[in-house]
Amino acid sequence: MIIGIPKEIKNNENRVALTPAGASELIKHGHTLYVQSTAGEGSGFLDQDYSSVGASILKSIEEIYAIAEMIIKVKEPIESEYRLIKKDQLLFTYFHFASYEPLTHAMIKSGAVCLAYETVEKPDHSLPLLVPMSEVAGRMSIQEGAKYLEKPMGGRGVLLGGVPGVKPAEVLVFGGGIVGTQAAKMAAGLGARVTIMDISLPRLRQLDDIMPANVETLISNEYNIRNAIKTADLVIGGVLIPGAKAPKLITRDMLHTMKKGAVIVDVAIDQGGCFETSRPTTHAEPCFEVDGVVHYCVANMPGAVPYTSTLALTNATLPYAVQLANKGWKKACADNLELRLGLNVIDGKIVYKGVSDAFNLDYTPVDQFLN
Repeated sequence: MIIGIPKEIKNNENRVALTPAGASELIKHGHTLYVQSTAGEGSGFLDQDYSSVGASILKSIEEIYAIAEMIIKVKEPIESEYRLIKKDQLLFTYFHFASYEPLTHAMIKSGAVCLAYETVEKPDHSLPLLVPMSEVAGRMSIQEGAKYLEKPMGGRGVLLGGVPGVKPAEVLVFGGGIVGTQAAKMAAGLGARVTIMDISLPRLRQLDDIMPANVETLISNEYNIRNAIKTADLVIGGVLIPGAKAPKLITRDMLHTMKKGAVIVDVAIDQGGCFETSRPTTHAEPCFEVDGVVHYCVANMPGAVPYTSTLALTNATLPYAVQLANKGWKKACADNLELRLGLNVIDGKIVYKGVSDAFNLDYTPVDQFLN
């Protein structure tokens, strides 16, 4: 198969979809790999690192899309890329369709096969291609939240861990999944007082067993949320419904009850965000303020630590990319239920229920394309 790795062009996105080691593995399986010039530089990988393992370097993104049967990316295509995508071309990347309807319609129009990292799902309902970036984003949420709590950054001027004689900050984490767990671990390690909220009592029991003493668990419901946000200095939104929009846990009318200069970090912004006042921001302009509350809603948080993120992402995606390249997408998805659940759009049809439901669009069962 002919595989293309374009350079990411989203604002401040420095990750690349494949490391040179990953490229070497695909080439070893007999596939032809084209990498856009400088695609890996933001992550610390030079063109010569790719060419030394047998990849060919092409200058432009147009050349990559024109020649490749499968495109492997990090972020969803942006508007300038829509025209480059060909009918029947396989795109393997994060899409987060449910958060952005224009992208959904553009991919329907393209006739491409869109296989989304974020909906590839194991039998235990874990999301193997979302996990590594969720781990990065969860840990980063505390790093960024702590920074924007500083007074020069617009925050309350609170140190997460406090000091002897001064209470530590109160950190509230929505969601006990990968993002929430990693955020809680980081915040607890810095000495903050942490509360994790989730709707799953079994998950809260697990977290209660493994978390340090400065982490408490609380069942998530509107009453508890309204009370908890009043004392929180930093709130992390890490709630995910695979392939669908995130629920709005803090509504506009709740915001005025929070402390002035409190910070909320919406890690769920890729799926529409879990705070009603959230809107996507960039690394260049990461924050805005509503009712005195600082909102950090960067849609590609792991892009700020691209070396770590690219290695972690390739570790997870490569086994699936090899299957797709070796078998072709139809056979690979027919053989592997995990990959099959990653299919979102095929030949102008939506084949993932969460996406069709998000926009009230027609749904076509994926099996119609695999039989």
